[in-house]
Amino acid sequence: MQIEPYNPQHLDTVIRLSLRSWSPVFDSIQKALDTEVYKHFYPDGWRNSQQKVVEDVCAAEDTHIWVAIDTDVTVGFVAVKLDCESSMGEIYMIAVDPGFQGRGIGSALLKFALDWMKEAGMVVAMVETGADPGHAPARHTYEKAGFGLFPVARYFKKL
Repeated sequence: MQIEPYNPQHLDTVIRLSLRSWSPVFDSIQKALDTEVYKHFYPDGWRNSQQKVVEDVCAAEDTHIWVAIDTDVTVGFVAVKLDCESSMGEIYMIAVDPGFQGRGIGSALLKFALDWMKEAGMVVAMVETGADPGHAPARHTYEKAGFGLFPVARYFKKL
């Protein structure tokens, strides 16, 4: 497996693998949220919404993206944003194709991004994820990499 810079030719593959990767996450989110709140967030379905988010991230000039390639197949990606004023880098988005999960690809992408942030002069790294069961693998990867949890409570209510 190798990690290389993203280019627009990767977009369709990155979208497809991210939607496959995040399917259990959005199933978990749907179970965790009030039905009406969930429908408000994803009126056209989470896949349409998430595809647009991935497209926007991949086109953003302030985002640095790398893809993981295994035998000429794109199997994962990571997107990073830097805040030079605060010297903080953010793992903005990361996904590994479900058929390749459990092989250390997410950890390798995370390590690559953290090393790159440090070389770019960042002194703190941040990543945000959910506390629901669907995000458990992501939390495990971040904790294994040494991230510490900052507890946040976010509540939603349909009006």
